[in-house]
Amino acid sequence: MVSAGVHIVPLMPARDVISVAVEAERLGYDYCLVADEGFHPDVYACLGAIAGATERITLGVLTNGYTRHPAVTAAAAATVNELSGGRLVVVLLAGGSMVLSPMGIERARPARVVSDALRVLKALWSGQEVSWKGETCSLDRARLGMGPQSIPVWIASRGPRLLDLAGQEADGVVLTVKPDLGAALSLVDAAATAADRPGPERFYLGRICYTPELLEGQRRTLSFVLMDSPRRVLESLGLAPDDIAVVEHAASSNQPELVDGLVSGDLLRRYQVSGTPDECRTEVGQLARDHGLSGVLIDALSSELDENLSVLTESLPIIAGARP
Repeated sequence: MVSAGVHIVPLMPARDVISVAVEAERLGYDYCLVADEGFHPDVYACLGAIAGATERITLGVLTNGYTRHPAVTAAAAATVNELSGGRLVVVLLAGGSMVLSPMGIERARPARVVSDALRVLKALWSGQEVSWKGETCSLDRARLGMGPQSIPVWIASRGPRLLDLAGQEADGVVLTVKPDLGAALSLVDAAATAADRPGPERFYLGRICYTPELLEGQRRTLSFVLMDSPRRVLESLGLAPDDIAVVEHAASSNQPELVDGLVSGDLLRRYQVSGTPDECRTEVGQLARDHGLSGVLIDALSSELDENLSVLTESLPIIAGARP
């Protein structure tokens, strides 16, 4: 059976973030991940509260090495791990335009930033004193005050270098573009084979759009997804060379509005699982079988609590009914 998880994008009050997480555990979800979105409710404050309000569900943070020094992330994650009784997973990603651009942070050398962050986390979680110099951050006789920590690290990415890193070193990989799953996982598997290690667990992240309204709701974020995607992913979505040029120009100039006109209904359906509940259940099952998925993670990104709770309730039977 495929594991089920919720990925909360905290475009809502902090109390609602906690309410969604508590309801996810009550319904039987296996994972609750919260995104580190910078200008929205703080991810670690929310996760600390969630840790105290839940007992079973695995918690997670999706974060980057640009907006927080990885040593700060290591300490914050260790705190939540202790508060939750060892239920935390850290998901590293390169950081997206929606967060970095308003802070004036250039998304430079993303693979190096994630790789350095991974090394800092693992080094500090050893409990030892660490001196180390990377290309984007460093440590000088640093030691984590909470002692050794056993915290899995996943990588969420669409880029080839980070998919290689996931195959070489991560405990899990999170993929977000439906038509690119096969190509992305082939990169992960090749890297794992070259490193002579088992491949990481595989997770697909995306909203299951079992109503036309849910599918339309994805329109508000897809322009940013396209801007942060490599050409391989854009081609998998069926974009023509001229359209890809528009996306690349928008990304380099931080003008997402230039991409909005490309986000058609057809593109939304290619990107996302959609249809009737039965059609979505069939599609999720096919994805799980074709790609050996460990789990499916759905987005909860509405500013309205009732809408997020409804998505949780309606999506779980679709995932639970998908047999790999």
